[in-house]
Amino acid sequence: MQYAKAFADIAIAQGAPQTAVKQLADFGEAFAESAELRNFLGSPAVETQVKHRVIEKIVARLGTSRIVRNFLFVILDHHRAHMLPEIIAAVQEVVRQGQGIAEAEVSSAVELSSAQKAELARTLSRLTGKKIEPKYSLDPELLGGAIARVGDTIYDGSLRSRLMEMRARLAEE
Repeated sequence: MQYAKAFADIAIAQGAPQTAVKQLADFGEAFAESAELRNFLGSPAVETQVKHRVIEKIVARLGTSRIVRNFLFVILDHHRAHMLPEIIAAVQEVVRQGQGIAEAEVSSAVELSSAQKAELARTLSRLTGKKIEPKYSLDPELLGGAIARVGDTIYDGSLRSRLMEMRARLAEE
């Protein structure tokens, strides 16, 4: 998405991409929580200058940078307020990619300890060559172990897959 790429490029060039992304996400949370704000910013009946003034007040309250403020103005000026959640998600992904960070979705049969989470993150980082930002969830259908998805790649360390591997090896012998 062109908006996400443009914002990420500017934030990275200014040396504070994580701060800018966090500020944009904070605005996104306010946007998601307020149906009134979504309707107001998305309404073609409200003049752009009035929307800009409201954005100014919100970003001042949130302590948001000029980069984020100007980016929100561009989104509003191009009548894309309704796409803000998708744009924010795309910005987050583009910045992560630009910094060599990958998000990993990890499902495990039981809650992992801090040591297990750290070891899993190190292993995934070594396998992908990227810094890993894991998101954990429980999947009681797994017998044990964990499954991690990084982008389009799945790393299956579940007990179920290990049992299938063992079965295949025993069948070969």
